[in-house]
Amino acid sequence: MKKVVKREHNKTYYRVLHVPIWLWVFFILPGNLTYDLYVHGPDGRHAVWLAVVSVVCAWRGIAGRLPGVEPRPYVTHYGAEQPNLPYRVVCYTAAWIDLLVPFALNLVGIIHANLTGQYILGDLYRWLYYPLALVVVAGTLLDITPRARRSTANEGSEKGWFYIAIYTVVPTQVASWAAWRLGGAMGLEKVSLARLRLLVFLIVGAWFFYLSLKGRLPRAQRYRVHSLTENDAGSRQLDQQGGA
Repeated sequence: MKKVVKREHNKTYYRVLHVPIWLWVFFILPGNLTYDLYVHGPDGRHAVWLAVVSVVCAWRGIAGRLPGVEPRPYVTHYGAEQPNLPYRVVCYTAAWIDLLVPFALNLVGIIHANLTGQYILGDLYRWLYYPLALVVVAGTLLDITPRARRSTANEGSEKGWFYIAIYTVVPTQVASWAAWRLGGAMGLEKVSLARLRLLVFLIVGAWFFYLSLKGRLPRAQRYRVHSLTENDAGSRQLDQQGGA
């Protein structure tokens, strides 16, 4: 097995800095609210939801029941067979919804705008966001969602794929949003703006996916446990995917 954490306890600042991350994850989880936030700005609904999420995250953070906010690291060795904790399953399932569903809807919306000249992103969020979110939840129930599976044995590989998703989705979404705002300010017509956004979306997404897939971005390396026999139970071999 590969030991990945040497510390016995998480430092206070490390724990505190993880709380806003999970606050953001759950704040943007309701897709309809998040869409309205970016298009129309905040309103009373966002204030109420932010207050609720802040209270819950603070409560769970004080209890040490958020990933990264625990008093001591839970996963210390890649390849160790141990049960995943319920709060980790919930948090990482929510994070995958945040990453995958808006990314997919935005891509479909931009492609549709290129083909028809009509923007239907609001309708996509209204009708497809929650069904797609349920697909991710189903993946967790079927034990296939990375970092939300019942065991942490493959954490070394699953953690890498989780960060690959982050590095691919976040810059792409930000760049696409910036293209929308700047293109609109420049007076581009709908079709021209849609083409610009699609070009930016594909180029930025492909570039960051390539860099992270090759392991050139932090924490994007994947470590996979090879076959295990009774004789080598104490010395599991790991290989690094993604590379130097």
